[in-house]
Amino acid sequence: MDAVIEGGFTDRVLGAQSVFRATMDALARPGTVQSIASDAAPPAPLTQELGALALTLCDQDTLVWLDPVLASSEAVTGWLAFHCGAPLTADPSQAQFALVTEARHLPKLDVLGQGTDEYPDRSTTVVLAAAAGTQRVTLKGPGIKNRLDTELPLPGGDFLAQWADNRERFPRGIDILIVRDGALVALPRTTRISEA
Repeated sequence: MDAVIEGGFTDRVLGAQSVFRATMDALARPGTVQSIASDAAPPAPLTQELGALALTLCDQDTLVWLDPVLASSEAVTGWLAFHCGAPLTADPSQAQFALVTEARHLPKLDVLGQGTDEYPDRSTTVVLAAAAGTQRVTLKGPGIKNRLDTELPLPGGDFLAQWADNRERFPRGIDILIVRDGALVALPRTTRISEA
């Protein structure tokens, strides 16, 4: 029970404001690394970064999809219910947020909520805890001056092809927030990603 009621922000307002600001900065400048230093301490396997973003972005009106690892943890689902009040859904196409512990648990991007042309904001935002490896890529698009050559911990496989399809659906499509080691990188749906 202690794991459920403990582990939120020490100062809920300041903690949420700090993480929200970092998230907005990351979305405004795709591919740049933003610090999300946080004192959130969610139960494993929910990482500190995933927990901090859940505390900041999710509430009782936010449908959340959890990957199978998170969904099977009573401590995690109890913690999210207590601290965020966010209802959970088993259907990723209905979720406003998807919390994912590893890239291998990330659903195909086209099965997540895409929004509509009239309401593109009704799409899913994925919050992905990244693995240790990185991939050298070039980013272009809004918020990037000319181009950005960088290394990002992107999912492998056919992710870049899925991302290209996702971008083609604009204004519909999903956005991704990648978190690791107290840091956040955002990939809005408008960002072009190619191998460097």
